[in-house]
Amino acid sequence: MKQWYKTLFENYGQKYDHESFTKGTTGECDFIEQEVCFNKSIKILDIGCGTGRHSIELSKRGYRVTGIDLSDSLLAKAREKAEKQGLTIDFLKCDARALPYRNDFDLVIMLCEGAFPLMETDEMNYEILKNATKSLKEHGKFIFTTLNGLFPLYHSVEKFCASNIEPGNAAYRCNSFDLMTFRDHNITEVKDDDGNFKKLECNERYYVPCEITWLLKTLGYTKIEIFGAKLGAFSRNDALTTEDYEMLVIAEK
Repeated sequence: MKQWYKTLFENYGQKYDHESFTKGTTGECDFIEQEVCFNKSIKILDIGCGTGRHSIELSKRGYRVTGIDLSDSLLAKAREKAEKQGLTIDFLKCDARALPYRNDFDLVIMLCEGAFPLMETDEMNYEILKNATKSLKEHGKFIFTTLNGLFPLYHSVEKFCASNIEPGNAAYRCNSFDLMTFRDHNITEVKDDDGNFKKLECNERYYVPCEITWLLKTLGYTKIEIFGAKLGAFSRNDALTTEDYEMLVIAEK
């Protein structure tokens, strides 16, 4: 049986960029540039690149970026967008749990739940962190966002998702948060690029900050910082709170 996250993004390259969570690209890339001190000699790996929005924006600004994703549909759209803008970017189909890289990149980004934390088990999610780390050079930096486990302890995930849905976009219903596993189970309803209706049983893993810190420490990171992640406005000034749906993680080897 095909995993829900694979089915969700089949034939979805056209509609993906209309989702509300894709609207913060410019501001997020502004933050990434600051984090690398505008050093355009670096190599960047974009895990779960989707339709290439961060890869393309960073490439336009002069950075060398490789984007990986599991979805043929999203990758095809990414290549189409890059070609239209005259950009040369490697967009590759690749499983983030089995990356072919070792000490190749100065920066790895994994934004908007790109791969992590969608996997079925904690072990699979950990493999993604491990492979991202393996891809980094000795003093590389890892920047990613993930779901904040503090949020559903105080708020309804279903109400939050409903408040951010625009007509025609994916809808998340019947949310049920499991306190033992910190997984949110939901029914995701979406129409693909051909108008076919899909109703999927999905679940995503939420993490609390101390878990992320511990996982990254086991992978050898010496500096780990966690902040609130605001769409299109990442900032080191935003301390993580229970009001943040996502957390922004910055880790350095």
